[in-house]
Amino acid sequence: MARVIASSIVSLDGFSEGPRGVMDLPMDAAFDAYNLERIMSADTVLLGATSYGFFGAYWPDVQHQPPAPADANPFLAQALSDDCRGISRRYDEVDVLVVSDNLLLEQDSAWRTRTTVVPRSSIAHVLAEREGECVIFGSRSMVNGLLRLGLVDELHLMIGARWLGGGKRYLETPTDLKLAGVRRFDGSSNVVLVYQPSPVAERA
Repeated sequence: MARVIASSIVSLDGFSEGPRGVMDLPMDAAFDAYNLERIMSADTVLLGATSYGFFGAYWPDVQHQPPAPADANPFLAQALSDDCRGISRRYDEVDVLVVSDNLLLEQDSAWRTRTTVVPRSSIAHVLAEREGECVIFGSRSMVNGLLRLGLVDELHLMIGARWLGGGKRYLETPTDLKLAGVRRFDGSSNVVLVYQPSPVAERA
């Protein structure tokens, strides 16, 4: 059975999107470095259809971009960092599962040959047959659905040092959590809290 890890950045008040979207969150170099660690250790990336569409449009081309010029603005320099290029390359290697009842893969999709679309009713069975680590990035609605099914082993929440005061909450499913780890990063005010959902429902 796959070990499922949901990894996301959230604001100090628990939002994964602010009034202006995900860019309201302090996604600094530590955020990129941690995402690279997670995807490098994963055997499978599990995504909802919305996140798959967004990531599939953004990540494939990052590794092929020229280096940022010395006078580039900080946002561009971070977007083309070694960590982000590493994430882009890893997406070319890792298996991708997409939970959707109606997604049709486009013929020119960069990850088409490694992507499997799984109906919502089948995801528990598919995860039971998989081995290794399965990481989820974003995919807020899907994560909450998997929590209700007891299919999430760990939540890796990067707590961004920002209070948003509104937006879309990452966790909407009432869940008891056991703290399993804390991670700080040099030069960053963000911190990763690792939680185990408890009690975990019996899996199908």
